[in-house]
Amino acid sequence: MKRIVIFASGSGSNAENLISFFHNSDTASVTQVLTNNPHAKVLDRCKRLKISALSFNRNAFTKSNDVLNILKASEPDLIILAGFLWKFPEFILNEFNNKVINIHPALLPKYGGKGMYGMHVHEAVVANKESETGITIHYVNENYDEGAIIFQTKCKVLPTDSAKNVAHKIHKLEMEHFPKVVEKLLKDH
Repeated sequence: MKRIVIFASGSGSNAENLISFFHNSDTASVTQVLTNNPHAKVLDRCKRLKISALSFNRNAFTKSNDVLNILKASEPDLIILAGFLWKFPEFILNEFNNKVINIHPALLPKYGGKGMYGMHVHEAVVANKESETGITIHYVNENYDEGAIIFQTKCKVLPTDSAKNVAHKIHKLEMEHFPKVVEKLLKDH
């Protein structure tokens, strides 16, 4: 049975979707959720779903081995960033080479990089009058949103769409595709 650890910073809808998808799976299970936000809604979701969840500060993540040691103890086969907003430290990436993936709410390389997350992405897509957008699931490297792409899928952006409409379309794509892509990745490795 493969082990998944999720990092999230916010509400945790993608985390809950993954936890639910793998709840009765023979392939994998989500063993832990880690957050950099002690007030993140993902903590409430984990409590309700009976999943171990911890919050940590920047020092524990980037300056000490605290988070690294938690990960080593968890022995994850895959670390998933699901709405996690901090850049992942290289020393942790080196320890879990090709085992850290992220979901991004745009078709990378467009609308990636520092500060490009959530509504910021959708507002930029609408402001630039894009005709399509989508999601990208990719490996994490030392740069924001630049790791090798695993999966992309698209949706139309209508001239009448607001950023909120686009966010809704992206959320549907995430809910539909993210767990299946993770499952395939785990089965293939």
